[in-house]
Amino acid sequence: MGKIITDHSRLAHILEGLKAQGKRIVFCNGCFDVLHVGHIRYLSGAKALGDVVVVAINSDDSVRKIKGPPHPVMPEAERMEIVAALRDVDYVTCFSEPSADSLLLKLSPHVHAKGTDYTLETIPERKTVLSYGGELAIVGDPKNHSSTSIKKQVFER
Repeated sequence: MGKIITDHSRLAHILEGLKAQGKRIVFCNGCFDVLHVGHIRYLSGAKALGDVVVVAINSDDSVRKIKGPPHPVMPEAERMEIVAALRDVDYVTCFSEPSADSLLLKLSPHVHAKGTDYTLETIPERKTVLSYGGELAIVGDPKNHSSTSIKKQVFER
């Protein structure tokens, strides 16, 4: 699938070309383990901020470190494929680090968008984005959906 680019240097090159064409790049990141309406609204809100949306998905090892076993439910390749199929998403990649800081520095998107479970002050990559002159944005609906709560409901049933 052409939208999935795991080589970060190649993705950076593609984005530089798009920037040269005047395109505004918006970066989103997360686990995206069980896709739900909150994810859709988050990505739709991100797309409203620019021309190209890049989604960086946490690797399987990264998700396990963040959320613990039995996460993730779906392997990273499947999570990437599902997110890449969404109309508001232009490119998907994966990262293994605890935060998206190094990837943000490599790609230097115009906007780093996070969901409403954050504020502009609590975005983990805040200092990194501001260091290269990027913007921060909070998008999506109120955080009342989560993959973790959906999985919990399924397991309880």
